Amino acid sequence: MKRWAINVWLLGVKELRSVLKDVTLMALILFAFTIAIQLVATGLKAEVSNASVAIVDDDHSELSRRLRDAVQPPYFKPPVDIAREDVSAAMDGGRYIFVIEIPPRFQADVLAGRSPAVQILVDATAMTQAGLGAVDFQRIFAAETLDFLHARGLVAALPVTVTSQIFFNPNSESAWYSSVMQIVTNVTVLSIILVGAAVIREREHGTIEHLLVMPVRASEIAFSKILANGLVIFLASIASLWFVVHGLLAVPLAGSLALFAAAMVLYLFSVTSLGMWMATLAPSMPQFGLFAVPVYAIAYLLSGAATPLESMPPAIQMVARLLPTTQFVSLSQAVLYRGAKTATVWPELAMICGWGVLFVALAVQRFRSMLERQG
Repeated sequence: MKRWAINVWLLGVKELRSVLKDVTLMALILFAFTIAIQLVATGLKAEVSNASVAIVDDDHSELSRRLRDAVQPPYFKPPVDIAREDVSAAMDGGRYIFVIEIPPRFQADVLAGRSPAVQILVDATAMTQAGLGAVDFQRIFAAETLDFLHARGLVAALPVTVTSQIFFNPNSESAWYSSVMQIVTNVTVLSIILVGAAVIREREHGTIEHLLVMPVRASEIAFSKILANGLVIFLASIASLWFVVHGLLAVPLAGSLALFAAAMVLYLFSVTSLGMWMATLAPSMPQFGLFAVPVYAIAYLLSGAATPLESMPPAIQMVARLLPTTQFVSLSQAVLYRGAKTATVWPELAMICGWGVLFVALAVQRFRSMLERQG
């Protein structure tokens, strides 16, 4: 066992030097865990932001002006007046996401208790902003109308009063979520690619023959590649989480960074083993790339990082909950957002460990067969 560990260490150092000398690869890793994280967090927003709004005000009353003034940046752009006959052309041309139509005698009908309606036309091709923005308008207009009535001593109330208490992300900032999920995404794709490329590079460059004449076993070569490439990704991801996500983007980390780092080690062991196994199945780098893309895409889409598991069909949910990516996304959210402890996330840790053992067994078996064929 001691000899095995020494050989893994020496081969791992050799593999680590090979990775660090690859300038293009290191530049990709640096970009993925710095600029890419920042761009995704600040450039892609799930909440309503700077949505274009037009208004058709046929009332021109104090209440209609209050409703107009309540539509404010940074969620919405200042409303633009538009004639009723121009609404269809403006919506068809995509110039506005929302068009607000306030009917004549709107204020008078409100004061008389007739419950008039404000019509909001929505361009639902801007799906996220359309869905959330329509809800925001309902909340804003209801609040302004109630304040208007209360200021005149009139008692009015909605049938149901909703009081929201938002935990863990009180301002609903998408950057708090997308930045951490982008790190998980980058870890997954780079773990598969780096280890797979390392195996195929040895084979295509002919250096696999050098390994065959050395007194080392297939498991030692496989573990050295897994550990060396996993170490590079681990250091890059933890540095990105602390300096980019927590430092630059000011995202609070509620839980234990040590627990998350330990889970990251287990996840890297699992995914890098998967990448090595996939590399032994593909005879060339182009074929490995074609193999890796659908595997990564399916793992990402079913992980819960892009779409909540609860919104998927029940059969898909059952499959998704078994995947290591899904378990790690769930664990990351629990630890970093909600401050969960080991007692809470141990099922996810156990599932990730189980997949790691399975993938490394498959990888070592296939790697040994590949070396025997090369010999």
